Amino acid sequence: MEPSAISSAVSSDSLEIPLIDFSAFVSGDATTRRTTARALLEGFQSAGFIYLRNHGVPRADVQATFAESQKFFKRPQAQKELMCWTTPEANRGYSQPGREKTTDLTDAADIEAKRAEEGADLKESMEIGREGEPDHPNQWPDQFDEDGKVFKKQMLAFHDTCKELHVKVMSAIAVGLGIDEHYFDSFCDGGDNTLRLLHYPEVRHEVFVKNENQVRAGAHTDYGNETWDMAGGLQVLSPNKNFIDATPIEDAIVVNAADLLARWYGDPR
Repeated sequence: MEPSAISSAVSSDSLEIPLIDFSAFVSGDATTRRTTARALLEGFQSAGFIYLRNHGVPRADVQATFAESQKFFKRPQAQKELMCWTTPEANRGYSQPGREKTTDLTDAADIEAKRAEEGADLKESMEIGREGEPDHPNQWPDQFDEDGKVFKKQMLAFHDTCKELHVKVMSAIAVGLGIDEHYFDSFCDGGDNTLRLLHYPEVRHEVFVKNENQVRAGAHTDYGNETWDMAGGLQVLSPNKNFIDATPIEDAIVVNAADLLARWYGDPR
């Protein structure tokens, strides 16, 4: 294996998050693929996070997706609310600022107490899933204008690009676990994923002066298989119970092993 295939992305407060050259798994020889897969798995087991570079998602596609996302959130509020998120089963559509309170708490009273302490999340989002799902249609702005049609086309293409990478990452996890490389294929090649666009609107400084506990999004684990972040701003809880910045690395994806995936090999948190 090339020495640069596995390096360090974050090393702070006993938290070690690896930076993995995924091309070493995709196109390497058998030994290199196994070594890379083990490094990926060990990153998930120890930190719950890894960084992937040379992952095969073109920079131009990422830039185009962010550009369309930015334009979407500039739409009139009333228009966005015509595409509102409806149900957990669908998990599609727009959520306005203040609607969510991100937390791992499950008791309603505890959640309201946390909301009172930290405030509502200062963010808005747009959830996009697999197109054509019976009874769970995506909510698109193509009903409004030509820009909405461009948005829809870009998001569907990007959703499918990420789906293909997800299948490859799950193959690496399988190799790292020492099971058949295609074990997870039937669970994820249908593309039952969520493309979540997030926007953190400008907030006056006084908001944080008034409540020093106010957050953009509360501390949490993710409920799915993996979460990929391409924007930055994440913090990771260290073994010493401090939150450490997952500083963005150009063209790298930060990948979090979420709750569902953690069931396969033990939750490090």
